[in-house]
Amino acid sequence: MASRTLYTKLAAISLTLLFALGVVYVALTLYTTRRHFEEVQQKLNQDLAEHLVAEKILFDDGTVNEAVLEDVFHMLMVINPSIELYLLDSEGAILAFSAPPGSVVREQVSLAPVESFLREQTLPILGDDPRDATRQKVFSVAPVGDGGFIYIILASEEYDSAAQRVLGSTILRLSTGLAASAFLFIVVVALVSFRLLTRRLNRLARSMDRFQRETSGSGALPAPAATQGDEIDVLAASFDNMARVIRQQVDRLERTDALRRELVANVSHDLRTPLASLHGYLETLGLKNDELSDAERREYLSVALRNSEQLRSLVRELFELAKLDAKEIRPELEAFSLPELVQDVVQEFQLRAQEKGVTLGAHLSERLPFVKADIRLIERVLENLIENALRHTPAGGSVEIALRQEEGRVRVEIHDSGVGIPAEELPHIFERFHRGPGSGAEEGAGGGLGLAISQRILELHQSMIEATSQLNEGTTFTFRLAGASGAV
Repeated sequence: MASRTLYTKLAAISLTLLFALGVVYVALTLYTTRRHFEEVQQKLNQDLAEHLVAEKILFDDGTVNEAVLEDVFHMLMVINPSIELYLLDSEGAILAFSAPPGSVVREQVSLAPVESFLREQTLPILGDDPRDATRQKVFSVAPVGDGGFIYIILASEEYDSAAQRVLGSTILRLSTGLAASAFLFIVVVALVSFRLLTRRLNRLARSMDRFQRETSGSGALPAPAATQGDEIDVLAASFDNMARVIRQQVDRLERTDALRRELVANVSHDLRTPLASLHGYLETLGLKNDELSDAERREYLSVALRNSEQLRSLVRELFELAKLDAKEIRPELEAFSLPELVQDVVQEFQLRAQEKGVTLGAHLSERLPFVKADIRLIERVLENLIENALRHTPAGGSVEIALRQEEGRVRVEIHDSGVGIPAEELPHIFERFHRGPGSGAEEGAGGGLGLAISQRILELHQSMIEATSQLNEGTTFTFRLAGASGAV
């Protein structure tokens, strides 16, 4: 991670740029120094060839004056050994030279630089070096005789070697030393500056990471994933993560608000009907008590009592569901016999089933293991599911509870032969206050909370409830409970 920090990247980029600038600086220094020296040399010796021609007659009757030329060569070698003299004809061919024998590799030099020099164009002007097939050097030139030229190279091979030693030992060393000192100074200043500039960014990135890790422990934010990159990448990922969570929270709040409004509407509806009925019958008893017979009074009181019981049941379910949603209820797990609990619950609903003309029975496998769960909450689930099955099963139908072992768990099935649930309604049956066609809502039975409560209870037990149904054939609810040691 250290190699990917913003400070490391800035330092690496800066060092690379400074090194490149240093190389360019040294190269430019060498180049400009050489060009400056060439310009100075050519300007100082611009008239050298012309003066030489004026003093000596190099051509006599159209031919080279060998004696004078030899004398000139000797004089120039004594006075200034760094120059080389060449005698050219009108085409640029070399007629004679002062260089050592065998050192001249060109037979002819280009006259274009010569003509530019004679037209006094901007110096320096480089001409062909007769001792090298590709190199060019500063020169001085003057016309002589009938179209010939005296061509003087101002920096010979011997001078090149001396100049390189001077550059290497003095100018180059000085320039390199100054460049290295400036480079080190700039590096130190840049590293300190980058450290100061990125310190606050590093602190912010650490704070964001710490905030994410602390809040992820409480479930407010997901745990931060390992982010590849520098502090800016980490910050960007953190902000993206927080923005995503904020959007999710806003969506959740909107859904919660919609559910709250729906809950208020449903509760108002479900409370209003029995309240209105209860109030009506009690008001009738109060106004016409003397006019009613004993049988009518008992009937009115019975209806008022049923509506009161319905109100009490609805309020109890509302409080129970609210506690489950708020996770205020914690299951007290214990090992118990599920078949015994099923038999007790079946016995509790047996009379109601007989009154409705529905057969209620249980099919229990032998030697089922104990289950580990909250016996009170599981009893509530069984009551809700059996009550729901009886409500939707007409006379002559049946409700069966089956238990069997399944991979270390106990599978519970509650099957009825009732009216069934339409396919489009099946995904919504566990929603609070959901009551589909044929749910019995017309008679005021049930508040539509039993299945929602059952689902929340089973979720507390790390279990899921499933429903399958066929119209006019019945519905089956299935869930599983973890087994415990022991058997019945």
